[in-house]
Amino acid sequence: MDSSPNSALLSEAEYQLHTQRWVKDFVVEYNICPFAKRELERGSIRYEVAMSADIEVLLQALIAECQLLDEQPEIETSLFITPELGDFEDYLDCLHWAEQLMRKQGYDGVYQLASFHPRYCFAGEAEAEPSNYTNRSPYPMFHLIREDTVSRLTQLHPDPEGIPERNIQLSEELGTASLKQILASCKL
Repeated sequence: MDSSPNSALLSEAEYQLHTQRWVKDFVVEYNICPFAKRELERGSIRYEVAMSADIEVLLQALIAECQLLDEQPEIETSLFITPELGDFEDYLDCLHWAEQLMRKQGYDGVYQLASFHPRYCFAGEAEAEPSNYTNRSPYPMFHLIREDTVSRLTQLHPDPEGIPERNIQLSEELGTASLKQILASCKL
């Protein structure tokens, strides 16, 4: 179920470091999320690694992460890294259950759950399409985002609805080969 051949050999710190590089060298550098740079500079992004393939264990850890965010408002957002969910279908199953559990636990409208995976593929898209890279990451992860912050920042952005279209256009301009190289370089 690994997302890479060497993932079993990595420490939590290495998963965190690679994810930090991805945020800095891709998400911020290419302005994939226009709100990420501020949080990167403030050091308010948390990188949590959950080393389990058991969906129930991961869901419990994800709710614990929500509770931690409840208690620590200085943490703006959390990247909940799940290296053992390398199979994209298993990941999607976990995402489905995570959304259900967050709703049941009263987190609907409190935290938004964004999804990223090394093999991310939008429904109806070919796997090789560059647009998939807008949601590809070095490792499988769930991004917990504070809803109130999203609402506030999108009001300040001149065209929040245009962000996904801009990202797709950028990914097509960069091309699959370049995007693969950018993603791979995060693990070096």
